[in-house]
Amino acid sequence: MGFKKEPRYISREKRKKRIRKKISGTPDRPRLSVFRSAKHIYAQIIDDSTGVTLVAASTLDKELNDSSFENKSVAAVKVGETVAERAKKKGIEQVIFDRNGYIYHGRVKALSQGAREAGLKF
Repeated sequence: MGFKKEPRYISREKRKKRIRKKISGTPDRPRLSVFRSAKHIYAQIIDDSTGVTLVAASTLDKELNDSSFENKSVAAVKVGETVAERAKKKGIEQVIFDRNGYIYHGRVKALSQGAREAGLKF
C-alpha cells in the first residue's frame, strides 16, 4: 500500500518543466540545452524568442563520430568544445545552461566544462 515510485523518465520531465519555467533563451543570451542518451550526447544553442536552433553538436557529427573516445565523458567534453567553437563563429559569447532535468554530474558536467574551456560564458 505505500508510496508508488514513478518511472525515472517521468521524474526527469517534472524537473525539466521546473527548470524551463525559470530560464529561457533570448537573442543576446540563448539557451544551451543538453540531451543525454545511453550512447550519445547532444547539445543545442536555442533562441526561445523565435524558436530557432542557432548551433548544434553531438557525438553523431561526422567530425566527432569517426574518432573513437576512451569513454563517454571524454566525448561529452569534445561535444562541449565543438558547440562552443561553432557558437563563437556565429558571434555567441554568453549562454544560459539548460541541463534538461539531468543532474549536473558526469557527462552533463563534462559537456559544460568543455564549453567553458572553449570560451563560452555561462
